[in-house]
Amino acid sequence: MSNWIKKLFFIVISILTFGLVTPSQLYVSENQKIDDSDRKLKSVYDSNTEVENKVATREEIFSLLLSEGEKTSYGKFGDKIGPKIDGEFQQIILPKIQQSINEVLSTYPGEDLSQLTVSEVPMNVKSEKLFHIYNRDTNEDLIRFHVRRDHPPLDGYYFNFHYHTYHDGYQAHHQLGDIYWEKNTPPNWSTLS
Repeated sequence: MSNWIKKLFFIVISILTFGLVTPSQLYVSENQKIDDSDRKLKSVYDSNTEVENKVATREEIFSLLLSEGEKTSYGKFGDKIGPKIDGEFQQIILPKIQQSINEVLSTYPGEDLSQLTVSEVPMNVKSEKLFHIYNRDTNEDLIRFHVRRDHPPLDGYYFNFHYHTYHDGYQAHHQLGDIYWEKNTPPNWSTLS
C-alpha cells in the first residue's frame, strides 16, 4: 500500500473514531510483531549468492554475520540515534562485536555454521535486543547482542552495548562498551516504517 493511501486511511480512521484510535496505535498493531515467536529470520546467505553456491569459509560466514548484524543495528538506531553515534559505534563497538563473534563461534562445529542466521528482533521502544545470531535448525540463539539505555545519577545518558552467550545459559553480561548520548533523554528506538 502506498504511503499516501496509508496516510489517508489514518486520517479517515482518526476522524471516524473521534481520535480514540490514533494512527500510530493502528500502525504499530498492523506492522509490528513484538512477540519473539513471531520474529522474522534472515538467512545470512540471502544477500550473497556467491557464498551460497560454494562452501564458505568460517571467516566468510563470520563476516556475513557481522554485516547483517550491523544492518539490523542501524535499523534499530534509526535516523535520530544512528547518525549521532555512528562514529563511536564503528570505531569502538563494531570491532568488539566482530571479536566476540570470532571467540564465541570459534569452537562451533563447522558443518553447522551454514545454518547460522541473524534474527530480526522487534525494534520496539523498550527492548534491549539489537540482534541475535541464531541456528535455524535447532531454534537456538547462540549470541544475543543487546543495547541498553543507562542513566547514572547526576550524569547524562549512555548506550550500554553488551552480549550474552549460550555457553552459560545467557546469564553472564559480557561488556562491549558504552557510548555517551547527552544530558537529554535519547529518542525512542526506530519503529518499523
